[in-house]
Amino acid sequence: MKKIVVMLSGNGSNFQKILEAQQKGKIHGEICAVIANKADAFGLERAKEAGIPTFVFLRKNFASNLAMDEAIAQQLDVLGADLIVLAGYMKILTAEFTQRFAGKILNIHPSLLPKYPGLHTHERAMEAGDSEHGMTIHFVNEEVDGGAVILQAKVPIYPDDQIDEVIQRVHEQEHRCYPLVVQWFCADRLALKEGKAYLDNHPLSPEGYAFD
Repeated sequence: MKKIVVMLSGNGSNFQKILEAQQKGKIHGEICAVIANKADAFGLERAKEAGIPTFVFLRKNFASNLAMDEAIAQQLDVLGADLIVLAGYMKILTAEFTQRFAGKILNIHPSLLPKYPGLHTHERAMEAGDSEHGMTIHFVNEEVDGGAVILQAKVPIYPDDQIDEVIQRVHEQEHRCYPLVVQWFCADRLALKEGKAYLDNHPLSPEGYAFD
């Protein structure tokens, strides 16, 4: 059974959905720890309530981003992490960290990558007049939001939508899809090979596995 470490910075709703899937036996892995870079992240409370060990790494306590990532990497090695799941971890990881754990880090991003990497994706999609939006789950590499795409799910944007309605649709797809992708990895169905995502030994398209 694979050991999963979740890294987060805030509410932890995706972490909660992955945990619930694990508790229902839908993920053949175990969340063995939660790591946060903010001491007041509500995801830490979710973890403590579930009896999951938590660790907090604050940037102010380290001389550099690299020093902080090195400390996190050492903790991951101690935990024996097989999979690192970024669930709203709002800090850019150093290239040294992503290369060290290549093929073992998943991230979820609220846009249809390569559209709108970075922040404020919902606002950017609406300001551009897009008729569809969505979310992407991908492997992490040294390029921000640039790793191999595993799965994308689209949601509509209607002309009279408010931003909260669009955000809610995207969250629904995130909560539906992230546990599924985590299970693919834990079941040895998902892998990164030469920079490409493979599912069941078949390369996925640049857009990944599409859920509409």
